[in-house]
Amino acid sequence: MIHSVTKNIRRRSRKLVAPVDHPDRTPVFPPVALLLVYVSLSVLSEDATVREVLMRRLFLTGCLILVALACAETQTSVTGRWRAVLLTPDGGTQNISLELDAKGETVTGNLDALAIREGRLDGGTLTLKLSAPNSQEISLTGQVSGDEIVFKITGHPAGPMQFVARRDPRGAVSGRVSDPSVVHDLMKQFNVPGVSIAVIKDFKILATYAYGVADVETGAPVTAETMFQAASISKPVAAMVSLKAVQNGRFSLDQDVNTILKSWKLPDGPFAKERRVTPRSLMSHTSGTGDGFGFPGYAPRATLPSIPQILDGVQPPSNLRAVRLERAPLTGFKYSGGAVLIQQLAVMDAVGKPFAELAREWVLDPIGMTNSTFEQPLAPSREKQAARAHDRTGARMGDPWHVYPEQAAAGLWTTPADLARFAIEVQLSLLGKSNRVLSETTVREMVTPVGVGPYAVGFQIGKEGEGWYFMHGGSNWGFQCDLIAHRVNGYGAVIMTNSDRGGALIQRLRRLIQQEHKWDALDSPIPRRYGPG
Repeated sequence: MIHSVTKNIRRRSRKLVAPVDHPDRTPVFPPVALLLVYVSLSVLSEDATVREVLMRRLFLTGCLILVALACAETQTSVTGRWRAVLLTPDGGTQNISLELDAKGETVTGNLDALAIREGRLDGGTLTLKLSAPNSQEISLTGQVSGDEIVFKITGHPAGPMQFVARRDPRGAVSGRVSDPSVVHDLMKQFNVPGVSIAVIKDFKILATYAYGVADVETGAPVTAETMFQAASISKPVAAMVSLKAVQNGRFSLDQDVNTILKSWKLPDGPFAKERRVTPRSLMSHTSGTGDGFGFPGYAPRATLPSIPQILDGVQPPSNLRAVRLERAPLTGFKYSGGAVLIQQLAVMDAVGKPFAELAREWVLDPIGMTNSTFEQPLAPSREKQAARAHDRTGARMGDPWHVYPEQAAAGLWTTPADLARFAIEVQLSLLGKSNRVLSETTVREMVTPVGVGPYAVGFQIGKEGEGWYFMHGGSNWGFQCDLIAHRVNGYGAVIMTNSDRGGALIQRLRRLIQQEHKWDALDSPIPRRYGPG
């Protein structure tokens, strides 16, 4: 009898503790399971002998152990490697790697180079405390759901932020971006209405894919010609414009920017006495400008500020504070959209033409980027070609999009195919096989870190797996996108979405592309040993 009742409790308690939405989520200890124990014991008679009483106590202890074990089986396991791409408020990206080791409620490990000082797993809530190099405490609170942790960060210098970390076992995702069912399932999961993809292989566009709708209200489909806001991917394209001016002898990369500017001057203050602010430092986020922000943009019918008004924080019409120095140049890295805007004004002053015109003549037309423009606002003739902005739920925003007078920092409208052509031009120029815009010597500035921080002139440079890549992400109001390309091996990808939650989809699609085309981003180091064996 005891054996049969025990077997029944084990089976029934496991059903009770299993959560409905995910088998790995920590449940609340089910009181119903204890009720099962009581009901099972009630089958024993009240006039039990001493031996039966002892057996009853042993049986009760065993039942409680079984129920506890059943609950423990569903305890969320966070042990392992987790990865995320943080879309920062300024429109940049930051790759994050988490190594976690959970023993009961205690969690240890590290986030990138920062050790976890204190970690605790309480049910489905993960709390991590880290100490930054400046002794500032950073706290992360995450809600664990299977292979996903949604984190909120407090104590970060840039203010509160949120990101989603996902478990990173090899082969964790399957499928191909060429399979509509795979991509549509992911789009539904992340509430992304439309996505457009370009895959680069052997220094050519291997394929383009377009899924979903450009506008959920009209149902207009995304096509390979649908234009998206490139957001901060505007920055490396704009950097190529400035490098063309350098190559043409208009100014040098290491020239004091105030000797280039004519229509406005950067107030020096106490920070530019020993080192001057230069185009190189402005385009690598090492100039010392302290804005640290991206640009929210303006409603289509709003009065737009001039660039000097934006830089001086003249409100209205500007919607941001002034761009000023907060540290000496090349003493630290801080992502700065304002710095890129200063450089936009510098190249306009040096050449005497509007930025959109310069970009068209020097970069877009020579590369063949026919579906791209820095025009802000977008020309009426292009509006039917443009995707609309959508929020994190997949709903249309009130305005179709925002307008960005900060063209070099956030104003490019383009397609993944055109951005792929841009990336391929960089790749081929680095090999001396193309010079439609820049020479081999000049283009190296775009992939050579300046010595402080992870940026070269325009691009972020990073090592993924065993490969070195140049890359940039973008996040505007209702749009998120990503460009990544290999430094020497001729492959890459561009993914653009019309959603505030596009970043989560981009991570998954990029991994599918990496797996299918065997990028070295997934390679492990070659073991150090003698011989071929």
